[in-house]
Amino acid sequence: MNESVKILKTEVLSNNWYTLKKVTYDFLTNGEWKTMNREAYDRGNGAVILLYNQQLKTVILTRQFRLPTYINGNESGMLIEACAGLLDKDNAEDCIRRETEEETGYKISAVKKIYEAYMSPGSVTEILYFFIAEYSNEMKVNDGGGLAHEQEDIEVLEIAFDKAMKMIDTGQIKDAKTIMLLQYIKLNALI
Repeated sequence: MNESVKILKTEVLSNNWYTLKKVTYDFLTNGEWKTMNREAYDRGNGAVILLYNQQLKTVILTRQFRLPTYINGNESGMLIEACAGLLDKDNAEDCIRRETEEETGYKISAVKKIYEAYMSPGSVTEILYFFIAEYSNEMKVNDGGGLAHEQEDIEVLEIAFDKAMKMIDTGQIKDAKTIMLLQYIKLNALI
């Protein structure tokens, strides 16, 4: 534990979908203790995967409505992104295998964890586990699209890798985790 931090009080501000907490703490900076207040949103940890096909030079992405982007100026609210989901008490690899089949319809065998990252550490507690996996048409076991009882309505997209990279430049892909994974594939010359 960091001896420069002393948690004084934690209040739950909202526990509707996930948990929003207000934390009051003392922080030792430059030899002086200062009392601070911050809010932290705890939605659990997640996993994300980019499916790629070396022979076809394609990737599998998804498109779905994301309310926060709509509120922040995305006119349609639709976002193109890599398949992702919350761990829901699973380990990251089991989670991403489940999410891949639910969202994209592909039952993948070999997955490779490449790294983990905090995506918005100023306000969200989530660590995201990043994976890649090769896919082929033979791995397609259903249409994907997500689960109705989770209110998911996900469109599955198979996109040429070069086109996906251009979609970053044109602003058609604005999702950070997706950009990171596409750049990983390019930097490591996997396609």
